[in-house]
Amino acid sequence: MNNKTLSNIFKGDKVIWMVFFFLCLVSIVEVYSASSTLTYKTGNYLAPVLKHAGLLIVGAFFMVVTLNIKCKFFKIVTPFMLLGSFITLIWVLIAGQSTNGAQRWISLVGIQFQPSEIAKGAMVLAVAQILSAMQTEKGADKRAMKYIFIVCAFIVPLIMLENLSTAMLLCITIFFMMVIGRIPNSQLGKLIGGTLIIIVSVLALVMLVGKAEPESAQKNLVEETVKEEPGIFTKLFHRADTWKARIVDFTGDKNQKPEDIDLDKDGQKAHANIAIATSSIIGKGPGNSDERDFLSQAFSDFIYAIIIEETGIEGAFFVAFLYIVLLFRTGRIANKCENNFPAFLAMGLALLLVTQALFNMLVAVGLAPVTGQPLPLISKGGTSTIINCIYVGIILSISRSAKKKSEPLEENVTPQISTI
Repeated sequence: MNNKTLSNIFKGDKVIWMVFFFLCLVSIVEVYSASSTLTYKTGNYLAPVLKHAGLLIVGAFFMVVTLNIKCKFFKIVTPFMLLGSFITLIWVLIAGQSTNGAQRWISLVGIQFQPSEIAKGAMVLAVAQILSAMQTEKGADKRAMKYIFIVCAFIVPLIMLENLSTAMLLCITIFFMMVIGRIPNSQLGKLIGGTLIIIVSVLALVMLVGKAEPESAQKNLVEETVKEEPGIFTKLFHRADTWKARIVDFTGDKNQKPEDIDLDKDGQKAHANIAIATSSIIGKGPGNSDERDFLSQAFSDFIYAIIIEETGIEGAFFVAFLYIVLLFRTGRIANKCENNFPAFLAMGLALLLVTQALFNMLVAVGLAPVTGQPLPLISKGGTSTIINCIYVGIILSISRSAKKKSEPLEENVTPQISTI
């Protein structure tokens, strides 16, 4: 393959490409190491990593296809993605496939996927379009927040019912997009105050409605409730038990004695802590993890704990550094865009990936409540891996095809910047 062919494939920002390459490399190594429970079940130690590598290849293919689409065409798909997200989110609430007590999956033409993953991208597209369309010389028009709220009202509550953490991370991303989009400070202040009131109200409702039972008991309760044909209230708040258990667990006594820890009830958190504590700073070496055999989601939600156990502080820092580079490099790409839509879209997608990665890391080291958030582009996943690759492809497309700010030819020449 000659250099010309390679340049036609690897279009766009080369630093983003390098970050993607290293994330995939870390992913393949760590998924192979952390999938011991899956290899035990299948009897084939190569099957999980080969499947994951195949998904990364498919994701890379869609990423290359996406980066060859000019960024101006992404506006066209926004209404269709919003409509599709709304329909599939309703579908998953009514007839979704349940995993660990949460209905997050649906099957379409034999393909299983989480509608919330697509809905996140649709929301970022919509918010970027609203902010770009309503920019003035003094910042975003005051009506922009109203339109963003209207779009959020149709999508975010539907995500929240089955995946509270995903809805919260999406809202954080949208908030930062509004900050970047120069929404008036007075409106942002009111939004923060209103959000705090809502959070307190939701937490109070969860603590009132939910029962802090062990996960095994929750699963049995869910099964019994399903048999009894749950009513509307039970259907809407069936995740309250899990949410309350995680809140109580996170806010509980941090100075427990080792003999007081119930490895059956708090297995994930306990074994993640053991993995980090036994890393001895320098790590045990790739493939030498002990806790992967005890962590039920070692290859997904807690893969960062396995990375620390095997590669130590250096490996943990390197992975975090890759996401930081992704965010700041995307910021540089956005800053060079003459038009606002590609700039807001690129930053929104980068924030979406990085906030999820940050939250996953905080969970792994015990600084956030346990949730089901995988580490983007590293954790073993299904369609979420492909969708994250598409998000990176959109950023690469913007770096390649978005109109750049013109440089002044002389000292007295001022470039004209579009606000469209």
